[in-house]
Amino acid sequence: MLTYIQINAAKPREKAWNLSDSQGLYLVIQPNGSKLWRFNYRFLDKQKKLHLGGWPTTSLADARVRRDEAKKKIAEGIDPALEKKRARIAAKYAAANTFEAVAEEWLVKCERDGLAPVTVDKIRWLLAKAYPVIGSIPIAQITPHEALAVLRKVEATGAFESARRMRSVLSRVFRYGVATVRCDKDVAADLRGAIASPKVKHFAAITKPSEVGALLRAIDGYSGHKVTVMALRLSPHVLLRPGELRQAEWADIDFEEAIWFIPAERMKMRRPHRVPLSRQVIDMLQELHEHTHWWKYLFPCLGKPRKPMSENAVNQGLRNLGYTSDQMTAHGFRAMAATLLNERGEWNPDAIERQLAHVDTNQVRRAYARGEYWDERVQMMQSWSDYLDELRDGGKILRPTFPTARRAV
Repeated sequence: MLTYIQINAAKPREKAWNLSDSQGLYLVIQPNGSKLWRFNYRFLDKQKKLHLGGWPTTSLADARVRRDEAKKKIAEGIDPALEKKRARIAAKYAAANTFEAVAEEWLVKCERDGLAPVTVDKIRWLLAKAYPVIGSIPIAQITPHEALAVLRKVEATGAFESARRMRSVLSRVFRYGVATVRCDKDVAADLRGAIASPKVKHFAAITKPSEVGALLRAIDGYSGHKVTVMALRLSPHVLLRPGELRQAEWADIDFEEAIWFIPAERMKMRRPHRVPLSRQVIDMLQELHEHTHWWKYLFPCLGKPRKPMSENAVNQGLRNLGYTSDQMTAHGFRAMAATLLNERGEWNPDAIERQLAHVDTNQVRRAYARGEYWDERVQMMQSWSDYLDELRDGGKILRPTFPTARRAV
């Protein structure tokens, strides 16, 4: 049987040579000086060899323990070399199926499914906070406690809404892992209620008519960049979400029919949407057309015109006008319109909801309420632009009648 002194004194030769221990265990001394433990055994009448590690990382005592464990497996009818190979393959498979690897694969799928780039970026931002905690762990091995640790880390910063969204994102990644046979269950599903609920905070919006008039007058007097000015002027009239507005393309505008078409992939609810264009909106679009018609986007980014206007451009314009984030936001123009249109009581609430591109949360009602209220929306949007002009001018204007035929531009 070998001793530590013998092993330590063994020197490399021109060719590999062996030092025998006992019961099939021996040490191979390589020409480069490395010393490797091997175990020879027979399994199903075949001579086989098992690698047990290198010395001194694997000591003599450790090598003998591993040899004895291998002999026990052989007695149980298990080939230790084959089992080791399978374990190595499983470890390699697990490494390729870490939470981060599965999450990145899911993100690619989201992009192919047409999820808005800004939404993908927000999800990627959330996942980047999860990776340091669970990113390197095989997704099938992640426990609810480890997923909760991710949420607690975000919650500790006071970002309760981000923590809530993080749980939803984690859940979607786990569900994708289940669907692609990388894990057995969504461990984030059981974490509902485990973190503090965020207080609902609505987008700040001006809804008092006199204050709306003052805002419109301030916008008309804004001396910022032309693209930002036009985005501010159009925002109150078209009832679009800020992302839908800034990503608008000239190909979406039909001046002849006076309709703004928005494809499903650029809508939050992934449904195509139409905006009837009032005479005021058409005039503004024609004015904007003179400045940006050679670019793809109505509102190209300053300095990078092949990209749409910055996500924060309209909000920054409002700040430059002196309105704080607690007073008015880009998204607040929708709340302004929804409030005043409903208060005036002239239009079917469903028509207003359709124009806001809201989806009825009642599935049964949504299944039967398929009308688009288009004719009413055409009249409503012209009336709304007239009303905004009235508020801006601080007085009343004569309301036009609405002929059946649309004015061609």
